[in-house]
Amino acid sequence: MRRLAALAVLALVLGLGPGVAHAADTLVSDPLGQGALDMAEQVRDMPVATTVRLVVVLTALTFLPAVLLVMTPFTRFIIVFAMLRQALGLQQAPPNQVLIGLSLFLSLLIMRPTLDRVVDDAVDPFLAGEMETGEAIDAALAPMREFMLANTRRGEMAAVLEIGGMAPPETLDELPTSAVVSAFVLSELKTAFIIGVKIYIPFLVVDIIVANVLLGMGMMVLPPIVISMPFKLLVFVLMDGWGLLVRSLAASIAA
Repeated sequence: MRRLAALAVLALVLGLGPGVAHAADTLVSDPLGQGALDMAEQVRDMPVATTVRLVVVLTALTFLPAVLLVMTPFTRFIIVFAMLRQALGLQQAPPNQVLIGLSLFLSLLIMRPTLDRVVDDAVDPFLAGEMETGEAIDAALAPMREFMLANTRRGEMAAVLEIGGMAPPETLDELPTSAVVSAFVLSELKTAFIIGVKIYIPFLVVDIIVANVLLGMGMMVLPPIVISMPFKLLVFVLMDGWGLLVRSLAASIAA
């Protein structure tokens, strides 16, 4: 952490230029400012290659949210969970934070073998100085591409190639990463909505039955959703709905 803070201080010093040197005398009496200057001195003595690698790692961290959304099953999980909540007739239970957290950790759990390959083949050799930046990026993308291609439909891939004006390649290795990611996201969206509809229909049948019963009893004032929601929750809990849903989603993802 001290090295990361030192990089930030060094960038600030380089950006301000000579003004920092002039203000150094005023920072001497400030413990926090003196600590920042000490860290900047430590960074100055670091090897250039190490500093560059740390900058690359910090820059790569800013792309983690995008990688999480478009290169993992996170999209499939969050859409299915949101549609399930809507089918049960619930508004904010479970909260969005719980669904996002569950989708995140399930995605990391399923992606663990792929991420282990990324760490072993790219991250560790790059941080050890055994691999250049370009080679590390290619080595990290290889397992991710394999995972995405294993979970991409041919129809979505053909559509992406047609949109990009690209001819069908002879091998999968010739596919550009942008096309692979785009096709994977489209395939995940389609799969998530298919699973969501299959989950939604049984609960919709319960709503229709309850609405017809209330209509036959002449209870037109009471909304059917108020009566059907406890029944749907009871059935979902008794059949271990969360466990079945998570197992089905995990089984639908090719490792």
